[in-house]
Amino acid sequence: MNVKQLDLSRRTIALAAALVGTVSLAIGAHAALNMRAIDAAKAVTTEQITGSIGQSSRLALVIGNGHYPDANAPLTQSINDARALSSSLRKNGFDVDMVEDATKDDMVRAVGRLKSRITHDSVVMLFFGGYGVQAGRESYMLPVDAVIWKESDVRRHGVSIDGVLEMMKEQGAKAKLVVVDASRRNPYERRFRSYSHGLAPISASDNALILTSASPGKVVDDGKGEHSVLVSEFLNNLSKPGSAESIFNKTRLAISRASEGDQVPTVSSSLLEDVHFGEAGG
Repeated sequence: MNVKQLDLSRRTIALAAALVGTVSLAIGAHAALNMRAIDAAKAVTTEQITGSIGQSSRLALVIGNGHYPDANAPLTQSINDARALSSSLRKNGFDVDMVEDATKDDMVRAVGRLKSRITHDSVVMLFFGGYGVQAGRESYMLPVDAVIWKESDVRRHGVSIDGVLEMMKEQGAKAKLVVVDASRRNPYERRFRSYSHGLAPISASDNALILTSASPGKVVDDGKGEHSVLVSEFLNNLSKPGSAESIFNKTRLAISRASEGDQVPTVSSSLLEDVHFGEAGG
């Protein structure tokens, strides 16, 4: 091999080595970028998961029953109330499941949907507008297809408010809010040998807040407005800042004063911390 050939071989080897080095660096840089992308993706995923767990969920089941076959006239206010309250709750960050003119099956399915979504961070609200009847020591929400001739029919065809509260408790809800606008003179009560007006007391145990449209055992007549007195005043206070407990109490006081004591809503509370409807609180 002459000198020129030897010199050419050396140059070829040098160029090949440089090319290999360049390719190696490129591969290394690409791998590093991929690792950074994977790490960044992991960080984003972790942050998203942590954030979603940390946020308190707000769930509401709103039921408005108005068209009962046994009633002389439909309860138009109940439907209006459910729609208006659902809209207001959504604006306050609640995920609302609204049911109108619900049958027993509709109500059972709605309660089941609510149950499946409750977590330990959930603030859960139940609203019922329609006819309610007490049987024994419990108050029952009546579906529109209820067939009521005796007290045992109330337990068979109705949905227990206390039972829904117990379900919320078993699911570990952070706080339970209940508004019941059902202290109406219902079309079934005179069919019983012995009957009670209005609703039974609803126990607010285990971090719950409950508002009913009248005192236990009392009935109220619907006015002529678009909304019931209870929901109208509740919506008015819901648009103002304050804790849920203060909103419930302001509603009670406003109705009591406006009616000069003829209608006195009941508020029961066992909340252990402030709960807010707006963005400011949990």
